[in-house]
Amino acid sequence: MSELNGEWDLHRLSGALPPLSALRKRIDGDRGATVLPGGVGVPFDVVGRELRYRQPFAMVVDVLEPDGEGWLGRATVFGRTVGEFRMTKRG
Repeated sequence: MSELNGEWDLHRLSGALPPLSALRKRIDGDRGATVLPGGVGVPFDVVGRELRYRQPFAMVVDVLEPDGEGWLGRATVFGRTVGEFRMTKRG
């Protein structure tokens, strides 16, 4: 989904998520990664408006909904929402 392409800053809104200000998401076509401090990426596949993490985190899926110029996200584990976040375009 081309509208997700790019680098995104993350902002924690609620739930059992750690502070996200030091993380970002990098998306290119049907693949991406959540980038941790130091540049290490946790890879995921983009399927529609879902970011489906790869092993060993395959139980985690971020479900996205458009929100103006950014996206609202629900972090789910085994299908249950554990937190909410906002993604805003970087730069």
